[in-house]
Amino acid sequence: MAKQPEGEIPPVTGELPEPALGNFESTPFSFYIHVPFCSSRCGYCDFNTYTAEELGISSRTTWADTAIQEVELAAKVIPVGKSVSTIFIGGGTPTLLPASEITRVLAAINQKFPIERNAEITIEANPDSVDLEKLSALKAAGINRISFGMQSASSRVLKVLERSHSTGAIELAVAAARAAGIDNINIDLIYGTPGETLDDLRLSLDVVTKLAVEHVSAYALIVEDGTRLARQISQGDIASPDDDDMADKYELIDTFLSALGMQWYELSNWSFPAHECEHNLNYWKSHNWWGIGPGAHSHIGGVRWWNAKHPNTWTHKLSESESPAVGREILTAQDQQFEDLLLRMRLREGFAIGQAAQEVSQELLDEGLIHLTEDDRAVLTLRGRLLADAIVHRLTL
Repeated sequence: MAKQPEGEIPPVTGELPEPALGNFESTPFSFYIHVPFCSSRCGYCDFNTYTAEELGISSRTTWADTAIQEVELAAKVIPVGKSVSTIFIGGGTPTLLPASEITRVLAAINQKFPIERNAEITIEANPDSVDLEKLSALKAAGINRISFGMQSASSRVLKVLERSHSTGAIELAVAAARAAGIDNINIDLIYGTPGETLDDLRLSLDVVTKLAVEHVSAYALIVEDGTRLARQISQGDIASPDDDDMADKYELIDTFLSALGMQWYELSNWSFPAHECEHNLNYWKSHNWWGIGPGAHSHIGGVRWWNAKHPNTWTHKLSESESPAVGREILTAQDQQFEDLLLRMRLREGFAIGQAAQEVSQELLDEGLIHLTEDDRAVLTLRGRLLADAIVHRLTL
């Protein structure tokens, strides 16, 4: 792929090369909105987030104005009037902002790119960052799906993760969301935290059952370089996550959620029928989206670009009527086909068997890592899901 390094000309008016917009009208279009603010930094987190102490509280008061400037930039780059099928407001903790600021940004998007009547609009939230009043205002703004970062129902696991909420906060938050009329709720879980037992995980899954949510995302803990957790592990203060333990916990999650009637539809995601996250499916199917905010990534027709990571740089560039993007890459047709294979491999619907080399496909079949559907699509088995990273490596050789 042709990759422009940091500092090269980012996509601005007229610079999206053809045929980037060739399939734009026939492909779903989404917005991702990044809110980089957190009340505190969790020890395992390496996301592009900042506390008030790191940025100063004033950055929160200017975020919406700057985000709207980026919406206006998007209207100069891509055809105005294209409808929006999904919006995902992530972070960070977007619900640290007043609901009015989120409302303003959604209104700006709708003015340039009409939001479809049944569009899925998701916001992420920590359980202790919302109440009925805020959730009702968000519902009025168009939010119809919420993703709560519960991570665990075990107080000692939450302590290792340095999460700020109490174990009972999630029940209050979900009840408030239901009362506000938000009836599509996801719970984020993290499994494999050092010291977490199977009983700890069962406790979390029992809470999921009690809450009767529509969707669960469960992610294996990844120890990222530069985090406090990584330093604690390197110093021997905390044990490193164990791969066999991770596999046992993934199987427990899959068995438990399947018994509830949920189905896995992506490696780390389960839902009841018709409650899959449409926004994330758009990512995994290589559709088009514009990422608003510091560090946000975008993709239009095989052109991918990314914004300056620091909020002050992002704000300064847009205040000077410059694009906040700092680099881009242009995928060839071959690149796009290969990425499509790797992304669709993660999905329950699988990939066309002909997308992979015949020899590799046969090996995966023989080893019980994939099975074939009636229409010759390859779908990962449970064992295949546990070895997904290894399968990706074999497909990339």
